[in-house]
Amino acid sequence: MGKQARPAFSKKEAKREKESARDKERLRPAKQNVQKRSDERHEAELPDDVIVGRNAVVESLKSGRGINKILVASGEREGSVREIVALARERGVVCEMVSRDRIEQIAAGHRHQGVLAYVAPVPYVELDEIISSAWARGREPFIVLLDELEDPHNLGAILRTADAAGVDGVVIPKRRSCPLSATVAKTSAGAVEYVPVARIGNIAQTLKKLKDDGFWVIGADMDGTQSYYDADYRGAIVLVIGGEGHGISTLTKKCCDFIVSIPMVGHINSLNASVAGSILMYEAMKKRTDQVV
Repeated sequence: MGKQARPAFSKKEAKREKESARDKERLRPAKQNVQKRSDERHEAELPDDVIVGRNAVVESLKSGRGINKILVASGEREGSVREIVALARERGVVCEMVSRDRIEQIAAGHRHQGVLAYVAPVPYVELDEIISSAWARGREPFIVLLDELEDPHNLGAILRTADAAGVDGVVIPKRRSCPLSATVAKTSAGAVEYVPVARIGNIAQTLKKLKDDGFWVIGADMDGTQSYYDADYRGAIVLVIGGEGHGISTLTKKCCDFIVSIPMVGHINSLNASVAGSILMYEAMKKRTDQVV
């Protein structure tokens, strides 16, 4: 009678193998958590004024939310991208084709599907709404138009003063201008919720139409021949404030009925755009109400 075959594993070896399997099972969730934390590190928090993904952008366009600009990865043409481009064109929203790398950088690890949008903290309005709202309240419209102002802090400060000085609305161009953003909203100290902002395509055409409708256009520039405190701000007016450094463009100046300047006797020959705008808005308020402020 031959010897009985020895089992492949002894009882001790089988026990160790079973314990090892249990240890691996216990460690698996820990490894998964480590991987999850690693993924989270790669997915940074999105800026407050950015939304990503095709569905999110489509719904924002359909809802009428204020959108400053849409970025689409070059080469994306199919499916919902066509709908996004069509909706953006219908609403007059700027839509740019950019490299996918640029979108990856802004999206900060979030799934973007080749599309993202910069959104405004509040909806934009139409210029006609600002004007009709002023007339409806028995006021001659007082509008501030910003010519290529690019600093969000300046825009926020101007909105804050505009609210205090009784401005009916602020107008900004769609291109080469700072849009409404989280930074603008914070700097405005809440004024962005009360001062309507309209976006326009062409400054010269807009000013021409407003002049045809009876508005006086007053430009502010350091080369102005009339002092700001000698100007007449009564009636329906548009106060034009230029951007940082370069002021009002030559074409915009040609559209103004007159140009005012702020006298300066110090060593610096210009003021910050929001400071100059504040001086002019309060002077206009004083002249329009016949009150000493």
